[in-house]
Amino acid sequence: MLSRLGHLTRTRALLLCALPLVALMLVVGVAPLPYSVAQPGPTADVLGTDEGKPVITISGAQTRPTSGQLRMTTIVATGPSADIGLGQVVDGWFRTDRAVLPRNSVYPAGKSDAEVARHNLEQMTESQDVAVRAALGYLGKDPKQVKVTLHLADVGGPSAGLLFSLGIVDKLQGAGAGKDLTGGKTIAGTGTIEADGTVGAVGGVSLKTQAAGRDGATVFLVPKAECGDAQSELPKGMRLIPVSTLKDAVSSLRALGEGGPVPSC
Repeated sequence: MLSRLGHLTRTRALLLCALPLVALMLVVGVAPLPYSVAQPGPTADVLGTDEGKPVITISGAQTRPTSGQLRMTTIVATGPSADIGLGQVVDGWFRTDRAVLPRNSVYPAGKSDAEVARHNLEQMTESQDVAVRAALGYLGKDPKQVKVTLHLADVGGPSAGLLFSLGIVDKLQGAGAGKDLTGGKTIAGTGTIEADGTVGAVGGVSLKTQAAGRDGATVFLVPKAECGDAQSELPKGMRLIPVSTLKDAVSSLRALGEGGPVPSC
């Protein structure tokens, strides 16, 4: 009898101890968590049009027709005010086309959706200005005589800088001898750009390679420092080309078109 009572007492004690844990799990299951979930976003051909307008417009210098595509890549992340539940986090951890990131690593703390959107657009505008300077500097063109206008709606941040610069180079010079930098292929990539042509890392590369593969790219230009990340979920058949400068990128694309040796990750 005493043994039975002792067993009931122990069972009751275990249940009482488990109740706070169960309650905590229920709270975590419904409470918003401080994460953002990112996935492959849209891509855009900088040699093409956006909303009926050319992405790159050049005046004051002769331009050339181009073939192939140079696609800038993006990721899409849940906003700073989005409520992210445990189910979304767990789902994101187990999917290769999702990334779960601490919200503060994606967005400045305390900023609203509108403030973040405005900041991203300011970064894009600054990146476009720098991309123009980098391209014209590489080509030895006077920015006072050559005017370049870039138009790409609904995209923020600085990560398209390299592709903008390459698009300008392709429209003004190409690969030489009348050839395109793309070689008629669909080339994608990512990377910030400095006025001196230095290419910088951007983050989210493994998601961007997936976006590029989805949209038909077979070659992806990646900042050299992010080769490892780019290889983690690389679409089958996609070729990675590491770059550190605009000059690297142009040289590699020329070599690719000529069938010469090309750097790889």
